[in-house]
Amino acid sequence: MDEVYVPVLHFFENGNSFTGSWKELRFLLTPSEEEISAQIWRGPYCMEKSTIEQTRSFPLTQEGRTEMTEWLNSLREVYGVRSGN
Repeated sequence: MDEVYVPVLHFFENGNSFTGSWKELRFLLTPSEEEISAQIWRGPYCMEKSTIEQTRSFPLTQEGRTEMTEWLNSLREVYGVRSGN
């Protein structure tokens, strides 16, 4: 089973945001001084054309990145099924 890709902590420490997807799961990861905010939506469209279904924040630490990755991977069953599959 494929896992959701999340960049290394250094990527976020340098102020970079990341958008990713896994089947129908879409997400935006945005760092600030002390945390990474994760916004989740589903479907084929960009965030601006979609409804944000969940938002969660994680510490800007290796432990926070690991927790965020595990959380995203746990959402695959809910958001990762395409219609008709």
